[in-house]
Amino acid sequence: MDLREAIITIPALMVAVILHEYAHGWMAYKMGDPTAKEAGRLTLNPIPHIDPFGTLILPAVFILIGSPILFGWAKPVPINPLRFRDLKIGTFLVSIAGVGMNLMLAFIFGFLYRLVDAGYLDFFGQKIVLPLAIFFAKSVLINVILAVFNAIPIPPLDGSRALMSFFSFKYWEAFYRFEMYGFLILTLLLFTGVLGKIMYPPILFLYNLFMGG
Repeated sequence: MDLREAIITIPALMVAVILHEYAHGWMAYKMGDPTAKEAGRLTLNPIPHIDPFGTLILPAVFILIGSPILFGWAKPVPINPLRFRDLKIGTFLVSIAGVGMNLMLAFIFGFLYRLVDAGYLDFFGQKIVLPLAIFFAKSVLINVILAVFNAIPIPPLDGSRALMSFFSFKYWEAFYRFEMYGFLILTLLLFTGVLGKIMYPPILFLYNLFMGG
């Protein structure tokens, strides 16, 4: 991507990762856990959610090296499952909240992109409409990628916690113990190309769905 496109993409990435984390905290609060609220993280103010490296430095490095992609993350929202009114239901809903938020954002930005593509915003002029189109399209792609990636049932991704909630409590310890190996497995899948092959079909389907393709 060129510099202008990359600069437009960074806010799209920040919106996606920050609202992903906010959704976890909001759902935890609804399930009876006020930990995120007590920590000042149940807010749409982006500053408390920013991870200096994952939200700012890493995306900037990707731009400087001319990477074709941007990647990053926000600070994980603190959650205490023991405060949920129902541990299993709370764990499931909190786990899928981030993925649900990213899919909802992809739908919204896809709708906005289609408005631009249909010419409904042309009265703003191309200097405004073109950056908006890039922002909306990148937002759809980033949110779809985050949703698909986090839905993978490998610890510590959200999909593994959602899957764990369907098992008896006696198996939960095994899930938590497996988390230390999850990152290594994801790294191996990434560098062998397996992760890309797993993620590409659902990403392509969802992107085309939300973009009206």
